[in-house]
Amino acid sequence: MVRKFLNLLQKKGDQVVKIEGDRLFLRTFIETDARNLSELLRNNKYFWSQYEPLHEEYFYTEDAQLRKILESLQLMRVNREYSFGIYTKGRQQLIGHISLYAIKNLPYSSAFIGYSIDERFTRKGIASEAVNHLVHFAFNELNIHRVEAYVSPRNIGSIKVLEKANFVREGLLRKLLYINGVWEDHYMYAILQEDYKM
Repeated sequence: MVRKFLNLLQKKGDQVVKIEGDRLFLRTFIETDARNLSELLRNNKYFWSQYEPLHEEYFYTEDAQLRKILESLQLMRVNREYSFGIYTKGRQQLIGHISLYAIKNLPYSSAFIGYSIDERFTRKGIASEAVNHLVHFAFNELNIHRVEAYVSPRNIGSIKVLEKANFVREGLLRKLLYINGVWEDHYMYAILQEDYKM
């Protein structure tokens, strides 16, 4: 599995992280990604709402996503979040997003991972490859000790992705998230740096 970490400097001094894989690459979002990101969100609005809240219409606009990207860039500067687009290698098409967020320093040294794949690209191993790349980045580049994930017990596909990546189910968090009018239970999954297999 190819993994290259490239740090490219942008005009404003912002760092862009790019992770090259076999079939895809991850690249942290920049301002010019707002249009493609908003389109991805609109196209998957109802598909993704099976496991996450539907948002107000404004959320799906280019302006809203530009604001989120700018916020993400600020958080990346202080090592609190890395938000990546998932792109096909050939056509360089945006087919999902994945984030390492809520990064905590010692005494925790932990972060959460979250991801969503375009409905047209599910069941192709895209999420598994993206998760493996980001976990590798977390442990080997950021030296994070623990990566955690919440997942709905109904989301069998995502559970398979996490377990394939050697995440361990640590318990059930009852009525953790309010999603589309219902309090939903979520499993807590985690992987430790010492248990990570390259």
